[in-house]
Amino acid sequence: MVYKRKKASGFDSEMIYILPEYLEEEMMDQPFLKEFYLTDIGYYPDASFHYRERKKGCESSILIYCDKGEGWIDLFSGNLIHIQPQTFFFIPAHTPHVYYADHDQPWSIYWFHIKGEKSLPLISSLLSSRLSIPVSLKEASLLKQLFKKCFDYIKTKPYSMPHHLNISQTLQYLISVLGIQSQENDKKERKETYIEEAIHYMEDQIQSSLSLDDIANQVKLSKQHLIQIFKEATGFPPIDYFLRLKIQYACHQLDLTNLAIKEIALMVGFSDPYYFSRMFKKIIGQSPTEYRTTQKG
Repeated sequence: MVYKRKKASGFDSEMIYILPEYLEEEMMDQPFLKEFYLTDIGYYPDASFHYRERKKGCESSILIYCDKGEGWIDLFSGNLIHIQPQTFFFIPAHTPHVYYADHDQPWSIYWFHIKGEKSLPLISSLLSSRLSIPVSLKEASLLKQLFKKCFDYIKTKPYSMPHHLNISQTLQYLISVLGIQSQENDKKERKETYIEEAIHYMEDQIQSSLSLDDIANQVKLSKQHLIQIFKEATGFPPIDYFLRLKIQYACHQLDLTNLAIKEIALMVGFSDPYYFSRMFKKIIGQSPTEYRTTQKG
């Protein structure tokens, strides 16, 4: 994306405050502030042509929350990152970067610049080293409330060290909340990976008789944990789900082939066609023969 027009700021209804340099120096002399303090804060609504490039990075760590619209961030790592609504992004201090609003759907963003001796490792730790975090509606509402509080404090009380300390603590709280969200996202993604791996294994073994031990060993989880996450995700324990996969596959064969029911039973791991028929009727509500003769579509 190459912009003919580029704007760092100057958007209608924008909010922005930049701490004067002499106040920054005073922060660095405060034992409770020198480790983590806010220097810049702002809100850019509908920021058409917004564009910032820092080839040597920034002395402060930058936190950006995209509320609406879309944008792009490039950390010169080979990947251009697409930022969508309700996404929080962290650019560590001294990291070369460029970011800009999407041309067709320019973003509305809240942003913070944070400095301090321990600000970078603290933010990285709180966010579990993730740079991008999807934000729920609940956390988005909290972020906007805390942004307003920080903005009002720093703009109206720039010389008040107690207010700056409150801002520091407020931002650390906000980042920790988003960090918890990040961890929950990680857990959800891991669960989905386990479920997908287990289902793929079942599909590959559709002709076999798998035990719970077999599936648990394949995905390297305890049986109890596997049952728990499987029921949460599908509504069924793993073995029940495997049985339904078999019956689903059998339905497919009944619909598309003229194979005998005994042959189809063997294809899905049932050596006893009568037992197969009982299980089929229990799940589908019809016997295999009734199912095959029922008009469909």
